[in-house]
Amino acid sequence: MSEASENPETKTLRAGTADNRHSRKRLSTWRVRFFLIGLIVLAGVTVTMTNSFLTDRFTESTRNRAELRLALYSGNILSELRRNAIVPQLLARDPALIGALNSSDYTSSTQRLISFVEEIGAASLMLLDRDGRSVAATDRNKLQSLHRAEPYFVDAIRSNGTVFSLIARESGGYSFTYSRRVESNSEFLGVVVVEVDLQKFERAWAGISDAVLITNSEGIIILSTEPRWRGLQEQEALQRQPPSGAISRAIQATVDWSTVPGDVFLRGEAVMRTQARITFRGWQMASFTSYASVRERVNGVLALEIMGFAILLALAFYFLNRKTAVRMALFQRESAELRQLNIRLQREVAEREKVQENLAFAEQTLAQSSKLAALGEMSAAVSHELNQPLAAMRTYLAGAKLLVGRGRPEEALASFQRIDDLIGRMGSITRQLKSYARKGGDELAPVNLGDALASSLSMMEPQLRQRLVQINKTLPPEPVMVMADRVRVEQVMINLLRNALDATKSVEDPQVDVLLAAGETAMLTVRDNGQGIEDLDALFEPFYTTKQPGDGVGLGLAISSGIVNDLGGRMTARNAVHGGAVFEIRLPILNEEVASRVQPAAE
Repeated sequence: MSEASENPETKTLRAGTADNRHSRKRLSTWRVRFFLIGLIVLAGVTVTMTNSFLTDRFTESTRNRAELRLALYSGNILSELRRNAIVPQLLARDPALIGALNSSDYTSSTQRLISFVEEIGAASLMLLDRDGRSVAATDRNKLQSLHRAEPYFVDAIRSNGTVFSLIARESGGYSFTYSRRVESNSEFLGVVVVEVDLQKFERAWAGISDAVLITNSEGIIILSTEPRWRGLQEQEALQRQPPSGAISRAIQATVDWSTVPGDVFLRGEAVMRTQARITFRGWQMASFTSYASVRERVNGVLALEIMGFAILLALAFYFLNRKTAVRMALFQRESAELRQLNIRLQREVAEREKVQENLAFAEQTLAQSSKLAALGEMSAAVSHELNQPLAAMRTYLAGAKLLVGRGRPEEALASFQRIDDLIGRMGSITRQLKSYARKGGDELAPVNLGDALASSLSMMEPQLRQRLVQINKTLPPEPVMVMADRVRVEQVMINLLRNALDATKSVEDPQVDVLLAAGETAMLTVRDNGQGIEDLDALFEPFYTTKQPGDGVGLGLAISSGIVNDLGGRMTARNAVHGGAVFEIRLPILNEEVASRVQPAAE
């Protein structure tokens, strides 16, 4: 049938069908276009919102980490200052240094300061006489130099306590010193100066990417990772950048769409400023952190999002065009982006492993320092505690020689047996002092204080017999039991008895009263009729002693007080009304019910 013979209604129907097909095709094309446009718009909105959200979040995270680092740094600075602040007080009481200033004999003073500086960790130590001349110093270049006009000398003379001085060096930077006047019988002898080593923190900060500075109360930079900043105000330091910095900053703001508003600008780059306060003389600490890490992390997430939308577009073009070439190109591009992300992840993992290795090394260093400090304390305590048994052994040996010479070997054998007991006693003291250095002892057991007192008096028998000291003992009829370590309890008793003997050397009729009582607590009182105690506040401090140089180092009462505190008790001292000193030890008493349950377990 020809087209001319077709029914007009058929032609109209065919034309309508073609129009409908063409309309559906145009509608489908528009749907595809709307889908693609909508997908692109959605991608743009999502990436923009993600960029804003993640930039704020990662910026806050970076700021929190910077604040945490500042808190750690400021804590280290404050700890170093406080640790060195106590050193002048201890050195000003050192008998050897006081004796050197009194006698003007400084032959061994420098070596003594060198032995202290290695343990303290200070930059340098220096001893000045009353004229401000350096008579002993760990830095031998400073010996015989005059410091009469220096603030640490002038301020120390005017003050009764420890003074801090901040002095600008001619070579650049600052020196931080603590100083204190040295007195003997209220007479001014000289000044001891301790220089704090804060430059080591600058050297430690040199390995980080942040810029760190510390300002004093006047806003002057005294410590900084940038040496040229020292001595300037913060604003002056930040303005020290090349003139092209403003141009670079303007260009960067136009090309980097992920730029975040910075707190300050350094070398034309926006950086984050974080500030912390050091609770020391109004000092402030600030750090400047680059936004590079923030942009890398944000761009990494945005790359993932863009890659996801790229995959959707690739799939859309794949189903629309059915072209393998386009699909392969998209897959190659995706593979390249994934490789870049993988490289970034591997780099970040390597950096974190390096940080963990550095932290492990720092922990090992701190543990070693703690062990060395404990060994130092133990060596000083061993030297003090073994003097008493050694003196007793010398007395027994002298007596044994006389007895053998007089033909009395049996009594000499008894002296040798006592020497053997003292050797065992010295081994026990050594073991206990090792436990004291580790701040922990052996397991506790019930101890009869009366038996421990008898054993202590037995060890002190040669000295008592030689000095003709009258010992008055008052003991309760019932045993006084405590939960303790008997060797350490006897160690405390011997220290108190020995101090009582030393205190009665200048008395015509020396007398020592020992009173043991039991109530709510077990109380042991040791009273002498000596000259009494001059400085009750510093009595239990390490290295405080009223004895002559060579007779003691001032550790006995400090160790004894620590032992009593470890056992849950308390040691006190006071002067008696009619003269002499009174020492009291209070320990938690062990009742019979608890002792009956503990004794079988101990056996």
